[in-house]
Amino acid sequence: MVDTAVSAKKFSTLVAAVKAAGLVETLKGDGPFTVFAPNDEAFAKLPQGTIADLLKPENKAKLTAILTYHVVPGKVMAADVVGVKSAKTVNGKEVSVTVEGNTVMIDQSKVIATDIVTSNGVIHVIDSVLLP
Repeated sequence: MVDTAVSAKKFSTLVAAVKAAGLVETLKGDGPFTVFAPNDEAFAKLPQGTIADLLKPENKAKLTAILTYHVVPGKVMAADVVGVKSAKTVNGKEVSVTVEGNTVMIDQSKVIATDIVTSNGVIHVIDSVLLP
């Protein structure tokens, strides 16, 4: 999962956050995982200074809570995502799933790319960061 995100070169902020939260080994684990991955443009939508603040060691728990809110246990392909109304995240909270025509929303984030298969799951790209 992490290696795929690194090689895609559009998830550098997400990868930095995963490293700061100490989640690299977890997300390289057996899984399977479904990750709703905000790209760098999604992170850029956050208020200025938010990312730098979250990457501070004293905010590791908050960063971890946000990142694990983007991860659902199991490999859920796009065809399956559209059939559910919500999904429980690794964080323990649920994200809502809404479908209107060809648009799929995870909470308030639009899914902009789907079914990036990794060795231990699947990545769906979203256009904004999910906040629990």
